[in-house]
Amino acid sequence: MGSVLAGFGFSLALIVAIGAQNAFVLRQGLRREHVLPVVAVCVAGDATLMAAGIAGLGALLTGTPAVLTAVRWGGVAFLLGYAVLAARRALRPTALAPLDRPPATLRATLLACLAFTFLNPHVYLDTVVLLGTVAHQDPNRWAFGAGAVTASLVWFAGLGLGARRLGPVLAHPAAWRVIDGVIAVIMVVVAVSVAVG
Repeated sequence: MGSVLAGFGFSLALIVAIGAQNAFVLRQGLRREHVLPVVAVCVAGDATLMAAGIAGLGALLTGTPAVLTAVRWGGVAFLLGYAVLAARRALRPTALAPLDRPPATLRATLLACLAFTFLNPHVYLDTVVLLGTVAHQDPNRWAFGAGAVTASLVWFAGLGLGARRLGPVLAHPAAWRVIDGVIAVIMVVVAVSVAVG
């Protein structure tokens, strides 16, 4: 049980920081669009990457700098591109109210979610390299991993489904202007931190 709790706490500490994937899940929850499939993709992606790290992929990646460099710069480009889209939404009042436009298709939403999950270099550094390394120091690394996946499930379900409570506040275009502006800033900050880190 100690390994499960250690994995839960460690994973939660990594996930809770507001980043690209969290901002996307929050926005989907606020818009009430395909929330459960988005949460499922995020948790399944985390579980897959965590398992890969615990199985030893983290050690392999750290030994191949070219792969880490490619993931890093691809992620920077993706994050900056999404920052531009969020900034455009913040500057165009007609695109701010969530009910003023038809919802995105499930396919488009899931593709965006997969991109946020697998094109973000932080996810590899956090789940595969860092979590995988720490799990190997635990006496029961797979129990540690089970705790880590449970933290992912609790966090993303809470974030996506809990956002619905903010619906009345976010019925105003000005609120969406602020949210999309903050998301744009977060994406730029994460992209810069990846580029210089």
